[in-house]
Amino acid sequence: MKTATLLDLIQNALENVKAQNIVCFDTTSKSPLFEAMVIASGTSERQVAALARRALEDVKKNGGEVFGVEGSSGWVLVDFGAVLLNVMSLDARAYYNLEELWA
Repeated sequence: MKTATLLDLIQNALENVKAQNIVCFDTTSKSPLFEAMVIASGTSERQVAALARRALEDVKKNGGEVFGVEGSSGWVLVDFGAVLLNVMSLDARAYYNLEELWA
């Protein structure tokens, strides 16, 4: 699956479950391991889990692969190969500040 298609599927899935502050980064110049990173926030632990699950289900339903899922209720990382998805609680996102690290 092309990276642009994968990003569209992930972003649409996140928007459908009301994710907050969805940000996409091109990481091709920073890491040879993946092409893009998506960061999104959920307002509760339950929403963080639901956001990650919805993105995972939508990508699989459309023929994409999921290589791994890691994390807890405050931060879930989903590896789609070319794209890494970080779904974080508002507190975890403020604390780890991944935007500053990868931007």
